[in-house]
Amino acid sequence: MKPPPFDYFAPRSQPEALSLLAQHGDRAKVLAGGQSLIPLLNFRLAHPEVLVDINRIPELDYVREWDGGVVIGALTRQATLERAESVRARLPILSEAAHLIGHLPIRHRGTVGGNLAHADPASELPAVMLALEAEFVLASQQGRRVIAADQFFTGMMTTALQPGELLVEVRARGLPASTGGAFTEITRRHGDYALVGAVALITLNAVGRCERARLALCGVGPTPLRVPEAEQMLIGEVPAGDLLVAVAERAAAATDPPSDVHGSASFRRKLARVAVRQAIETAAARAGG
Repeated sequence: MKPPPFDYFAPRSQPEALSLLAQHGDRAKVLAGGQSLIPLLNFRLAHPEVLVDINRIPELDYVREWDGGVVIGALTRQATLERAESVRARLPILSEAAHLIGHLPIRHRGTVGGNLAHADPASELPAVMLALEAEFVLASQQGRRVIAADQFFTGMMTTALQPGELLVEVRARGLPASTGGAFTEITRRHGDYALVGAVALITLNAVGRCERARLALCGVGPTPLRVPEAEQMLIGEVPAGDLLVAVAERAAAATDPPSDVHGSASFRRKLARVAVRQAIETAAARAGG
């Protein structure tokens, strides 16, 4: 297992990296943590002519408080996201999701930006960013543009990134008071990609009824999936009992899961119902607590 030949560049600044990406266009791949790209290269499933290694650009590695939430540099390691006090205090769902990514050595190398740009539909962070309605900052030599998470993931391992662009920052605003969040995933083994994962963000009013709901899933289609029709069923209701069965059924019906050696599409829809219900129950309990 050897990668195909490529030219290697290790820029030391963001402008230098953007210059290289502009010069080489779609012939270039960005190397961040390498936890996804390196296996693809070794199996010769990816054939870039150029690798642009951004690990020597320290200004892309940060977590800062922002608008009640956090702003995250693209080179921030997943282990940093998992442990950062500002994340745990403001958006604990991000810490919870980061903890579920692979194993600790992977999280110490894997980056937030690399994970999102890779856009694996079974990965945790894309679904969480969708539920958080996060914003992605994309940079090129022509300037910067900001794109919403629901516009970033366009297909199987495909994003709105254009040749010459680099994902440099992720912004996630804070959540309303009395909001609880939960990420439930079902895997064959600890550390595996999720067969199905569900994110729930539930805001309760003073009498325990749902004022705001955000639901998203991973592993059930070519992109992470948000289910607004299921969210709407929760508004004004107490998120418990038979309602959750109906909401989970509606969410599962919106999915388009694959069939593969790990499970059929119908099996994954059944798992989606379980994951959605559990995520809502946990998020509601945390909101009420």
